[in-house]
Amino acid sequence: MSFLIQFIDLLYWVLTLAILARVLLSWTKIDPYHPAARLLVQVTEPILAPIRRFLPTTAGLDFSPVIAIVALGLIRRLLVSILLNL
Repeated sequence: MSFLIQFIDLLYWVLTLAILARVLLSWTKIDPYHPAARLLVQVTEPILAPIRRFLPTTAGLDFSPVIAIVALGLIRRLLVSILLNL
């Protein structure tokens, strides 16, 4: 049981850091074909794309990373609480 909780925590932090890294990279000029940039896009786009479909860009700002991190945190808390109550 604790293994699953630790895995969920690790997955949450890896995805959160990947989203934050993608946000930071979007503020700089980086080659979109760089392997690290491509990896970040491949990891984060399945999470961010559905949010972007429903959340319009406001004044040129993309709030999908914020919503994604909050949603990941809520999902993490829900899964951990379910596992602790088993």
